[in-house]
Amino acid sequence: MTNLSGKKCLITGAASGIGRALAQAAARRGAVLFLTDVNAAGLDTAVAEVRAAGGAVAWTAALDVADYAAVCRAADEIHAAHGSLDVLMNVAGIAVWGTVERLRHAQWRRAIEVNLMGPIHVMECFLPAMIASGRGGHLVNVSSAAGLFGLPWHAPYSASKFGLRGVSEVLRFDLERHGIGVTLVCPGGVDTGLVHTVEIEGVDPNDPRLSKLKRRFQQRAVTPQRAAAAILKGIERQRYLVFTSFDVRLGWWAQRWFPPAYEFVMRRLNDRLHTLARPPAARR
Repeated sequence: MTNLSGKKCLITGAASGIGRALAQAAARRGAVLFLTDVNAAGLDTAVAEVRAAGGAVAWTAALDVADYAAVCRAADEIHAAHGSLDVLMNVAGIAVWGTVERLRHAQWRRAIEVNLMGPIHVMECFLPAMIASGRGGHLVNVSSAAGLFGLPWHAPYSASKFGLRGVSEVLRFDLERHGIGVTLVCPGGVDTGLVHTVEIEGVDPNDPRLSKLKRRFQQRAVTPQRAAAAILKGIERQRYLVFTSFDVRLGWWAQRWFPPAYEFVMRRLNDRLHTLARPPAARR
């Protein structure tokens, strides 16, 4: 698949951030969009923006990708009305950080349910019809730099994103015989709503040091539009691994070819975050 013109494209997490920017960019390339997000109001706004710019949105519904039954119903509805899709983009996700002695069980479970099982639900419900159609297609899974590196306090998030990376690595070869490409996206810093909604267990959200770290992150982060452009370029050029910024590419290189530098940076980041930590509460 070298262009999206006329292709039926599902995007999860389309109400904000990378998903919203992808919807706008794919629409400009002539894709027919199928959009979903758990945020109904934000999704309505995103759909209105795409249509106001002349883009085609064939289907939209607010749903939680962690809800398997809801994803199945959406797939049945779409397939009955529109047939199989051409492109699946798993973008929806949440961010949960914290050290193991502070994290609550519900936080571990929710990160896995949304970030890993959500994309799996989409793949389960939509890929068989794509395979059966014989037209080929493309699958995009948005992982993270936390799906490559041992970033401090990211254990639940990394568990989900490393898992999605593993699924993608398998499907990269499993789907090749069906003419379906796979792109694994590992963004670094992207200035999205997750900067403000990230759960950091054990840190005072009003700590001025945390606010300073977030500001520094945003100064270095790329825009969702730039990330979306990198993803679409990856699809069009049939790339498996896509980075949205140079820092992740550099880290990937250092991890593989100069481990001491990678380990030094991870330890420094870990020390830096631990200065913000409050004493751990009783386990729940």
